Amino acid sequence: MRVADFDFPLPRALIAAHPVEPRDAARLLVVEDGFQDRRIAELPLLLRRGDLLVVNDTRVIPARIHGRRGNAAIEATLHRAEGPGRWRAFVKGSKRLKPGDVIEFAADFTATVTVKHREGDVGLEFSRRGDDLGRALGAHGVMPLPPYIKRPAGGNARDRADYQTIFARQDGAVAAPTAGLHFTAGLLQALDLAGIGRIAVTLHVGAGTFLPVKTADTEDHRMHAETGFISADAAARINAARAAGGRVVAVGSTSLRLLESAAGEDGRLAPFAGETGIFITPGYRFRAVDLLLTNFHLPRSTLFMLVAAFAGLARMKAAYAHAVTQGYRFFSYGDACLLHPERAK
Repeated sequence: MRVADFDFPLPRALIAAHPVEPRDAARLLVVEDGFQDRRIAELPLLLRRGDLLVVNDTRVIPARIHGRRGNAAIEATLHRAEGPGRWRAFVKGSKRLKPGDVIEFAADFTATVTVKHREGDVGLEFSRRGDDLGRALGAHGVMPLPPYIKRPAGGNARDRADYQTIFARQDGAVAAPTAGLHFTAGLLQALDLAGIGRIAVTLHVGAGTFLPVKTADTEDHRMHAETGFISADAAARINAARAAGGRVVAVGSTSLRLLESAAGEDGRLAPFAGETGIFITPGYRFRAVDLLLTNFHLPRSTLFMLVAAFAGLARMKAAYAHAVTQGYRFFSYGDACLLHPERAK
């Protein structure tokens, strides 16, 4: 399909710079046969007893770091771990770098360029490893907010909490699974009381999720791979919920992509540990997910292509047009929608 088919107008004023408080006060657009304007806090009323929420428990690390190579300023956003102390990073100013160059982030914290890939993608080997590297990033890094959220170079301390979901347990993401940002302890308790289950999987979201689609046709776009895990227990719980008549509700496109990567043709899940570069566009047959809770996404993005595949391109364009006229807040810190799948014609 043409990438231009996934474009739509969006006033910049609707891009959220901060989340609402409390988080479950965010608005929720229910997209089914028509549109319903609701709130995230009403989610227990919109699901059924026996449904199962699948959440992503990845934890965002402060993966954007600023340093210098000589007199040249360098900004690196880590996007993929490749081994102890080794990361791939998108680097501003990478044209000036060559293998063997050393970037200094602090007096005792450096990285050596090991390889240069395309589009500013650089291999780095840090002077620290393991927990020591984690502490260095905690001290010198900032949260890797998407480029449409503007912050000073030193970051905003509030984002350390705001850009982390209540489910975050497993370090490794460099972008938040943003649908999970809306959940609070009170909402989780209400879901429990309503008999709506919950299980966690892990997909370490990479910075590649923010890369624009530069091709004219979707078939020519290459997704960046991300690492994911579904335990044997999680796979069994999800399969059992579906077998009992419950619906699998993916909390976010990241959970959906991981579930679809692990599903067989019959929709049953197997345990999963590895990389996925699944790219979902209209025409894809969904096997593992019945409902999708997700934020509002960028025009021409792979995420808008995914929701168009799930709920229908015409219906999603109409839903986004409704959201614009009603003043919904867009993107990572914005509002959400609950999508029912497009019915076969």
